[in-house]
Amino acid sequence: MTLAFISHPDCTLPELGDHHPESPRRLSAIEDQLLASGLEFALRRYDAPLASREQLCRAHAASYVEEIFSTAPAEGSVWLDTSTSMVQHSLTAALRAAGAVVLGVDLALTGQTRAAFCSVRPPGHHAEYDQAMGFCLFNNVAIGAAHALHTHALKRVAILDFDAHHGNGIESIFSDNPGVLYCSTFQHPCFPHRDNGQGSANVIAVPLPAESTGTEFRMAVEDRWLPALEQFRPELILISAGFDAHIEDDMADLCLRESDFTWVTGFIYDCAERHAAGRIVSVLEGGYALPALGRSVAAHLNALLG
Repeated sequence: MTLAFISHPDCTLPELGDHHPESPRRLSAIEDQLLASGLEFALRRYDAPLASREQLCRAHAASYVEEIFSTAPAEGSVWLDTSTSMVQHSLTAALRAAGAVVLGVDLALTGQTRAAFCSVRPPGHHAEYDQAMGFCLFNNVAIGAAHALHTHALKRVAILDFDAHHGNGIESIFSDNPGVLYCSTFQHPCFPHRDNGQGSANVIAVPLPAESTGTEFRMAVEDRWLPALEQFRPELILISAGFDAHIEDDMADLCLRESDFTWVTGFIYDCAERHAAGRIVSVLEGGYALPALGRSVAAHLNALLG
């Protein structure tokens, strides 16, 4: 099976500072590993389009979208909160990142591919309905899910998130929405230091203590995600694919390895085969230890290839 790989050179343009972890080098590390592993030849590449304001506003307040457009600097930087800044090209990169997920959904739901991976930055899962946070401007996965529900008239979309940090933005946008099931694992306590949504029927949030290994992670997925997914029977699965839970990544204190990302991707692949005609759109979130990020994404893509 050919895997759609969606990215754009614009996503490499924002430079947030020499020591900022959310760096263009993240996408370069992925590209280097694709070549080294031979995965490059199993991919069908697509350029990410720019998301439209209409697409953004299905997941965000129109006033917030306007604020991001009007605040975007031509030079220098603008801080949106204590963890999130915009620099030159940030808005364009964010529009490409959201547009990549919209394209991935379109490709999967029109039968042009069964699975897609969006190699994009900035990440998105912390961006709330009306608030930037955690390096995130627009909530890429949420925009893709809203597009699937609105444009393709799906009834059931699952978002599965294994980033080391809780996807508070996805939760805030879809809390109590019966058309979306959001399942996540994450380190707790850890950024963003928010409550983790246990009160919402459509949110399966599984906090893990620091130093949790693949054993604890796999048990959480099997014990908590699997029953919810089998009951929900998603028509499409979106993945918030964060790789900062890797043992080499110092942005958190979890101890996952490439084999764990292979395992969870296989778990998701099997679920998609049972319920969603194999349709998966995966979107890069965190992952800041560059060699580990490249290896982990390669493991993830190999598993997506089935």
